[in-house]
Amino acid sequence: MSSVTPTKLIWCDGEFIRWEDATLHVISHVVHYGSSVFEGIRSYETPDGSSVFRLNDHMKRLLDSCRVCRIDLPYGEEELVSACIELLASNDLKEGYIRPLVLRGEGAIGLHPGEASVHTFIICWPWGPYLGADAIERGVDACVSNWFRPGPNTHPSLAKLGGNYVNAQLIKMQATADGYAEGIALAPNGLVSEASGQNIFLVMSGRLVTPPIDGSVLCGLTRDCILTLARDMGIPVAEEAIPRERLYLADEVFLTGTASEVTPVRSIDRITVGGGRVGPITRRLQRRLLHIARGQTTDKYGWLTPVPGLQDANVASDAWWDEVPVPQLGV
Repeated sequence: MSSVTPTKLIWCDGEFIRWEDATLHVISHVVHYGSSVFEGIRSYETPDGSSVFRLNDHMKRLLDSCRVCRIDLPYGEEELVSACIELLASNDLKEGYIRPLVLRGEGAIGLHPGEASVHTFIICWPWGPYLGADAIERGVDACVSNWFRPGPNTHPSLAKLGGNYVNAQLIKMQATADGYAEGIALAPNGLVSEASGQNIFLVMSGRLVTPPIDGSVLCGLTRDCILTLARDMGIPVAEEAIPRERLYLADEVFLTGTASEVTPVRSIDRITVGGGRVGPITRRLQRRLLHIARGQTTDKYGWLTPVPGLQDANVASDAWWDEVPVPQLGV
């Protein structure tokens, strides 16, 4: 299971406070009703120092989530971006995970938040691949969950709302209790939606397919990266409805997310996916994404934000995926 290694400082409502001082009262609205929005962001060591991956895009989505949930946030995108950069430098964290969190605190106890206070935290800590380095290299076993994703106009699936993740917890707990690393949820119409905390991609006869943004799926930023990279690499891409049985017929399946990066799936419901190993298209996309994030390939997309004060790391690449030969399958 994942655990958190404390760092020194947390950003709270415009000030830096000690990790151990970042507390809230049990009567806070978020404790009772899950009224929070958040983001998950990664920073990476590169040959030129530490950089944050798609920082502005994450902060824009945080603000969008606040808007959907009627949370008035007194900070703009650039203020939050600057706070993240300063927090990483203050904690001397060259590579890790960043969690911006906006929550409703004290002031109201009924369902309507009314006069509940709003607090903004930014937390960072060192964190490796969500499902483990071995998962990134060899893939994971997944199942189709008994728990469905909420339908459109029930929960705002495009918002990263804390309350939405009760559904994700149930999917994840059921999967691990049954001996799987991840659970894949269906939408209310019975079609494939997403995993507990990741978007999903299938490769079928050289085509890359992912479910559309249909009201049950989070519009993931790593999902967007993969779609962009695949198109630029000449891989045919489609966003289309996926019946459950196509999971068992796919040549390759992988999950994407900031925490999970690009995690291959080697079996679903104990049915082997493809050859039961990481497929060539998955490997190519995985390697291209991680090379950009780690500064080993030119970032022509502007996805990296350098962290002043954590530069000149001169990190050499010794990642296993840097040495794996991959069939080219096009440009």
